[in-house]
Amino acid sequence: MFLAAIPPICGFIGTAFIGWRIGVGPPVKLTVGSALMIAVLYYFALLVAVASIGALINWMGKTYEAEQPLSRSIVLASYTATPLFLIGIFQLYPILWLNMILGLPALAYSVYLLYTGVPIMMDVSTERGFLFSSAVLAVGLVTLVALLVATVILWGFGFEPAFTTR
Repeated sequence: MFLAAIPPICGFIGTAFIGWRIGVGPPVKLTVGSALMIAVLYYFALLVAVASIGALINWMGKTYEAEQPLSRSIVLASYTATPLFLIGIFQLYPILWLNMILGLPALAYSVYLLYTGVPIMMDVSTERGFLFSSAVLAVGLVTLVALLVATVILWGFGFEPAFTTR
């Protein structure tokens, strides 16, 4: 839970106090209230996403003959998300290209941890672990898209960010 707080806290500081530049103009920032609301929602979305993926790993375990406790599945989900939580420190300086360059290796390492961790944590063969990991990765991508859709829907209902001109 502490690692999941790194991206929202750093994102809050980066968007409310540092800002990002579009072209040559002054930095674009969010109001403190808006950035705080987004950071809190971001934190809870990360926790729900990890718990959901853990529950789905547990549910899919029956298909791959890997019946483990739910807690072990959630640990696996958080274990694979750890590099993405740690790379969240770079949200302190919200520059898209920098975050992408640094985030892609962290994402690749998360996928590596998933493919190596599933056979060990779920106690399945390497062959079954590969298929199991691929299914979990697909579920993770669907979860990401669902979070993006939820963001767009919330913005449509008036929860969009408020920008400051200072």
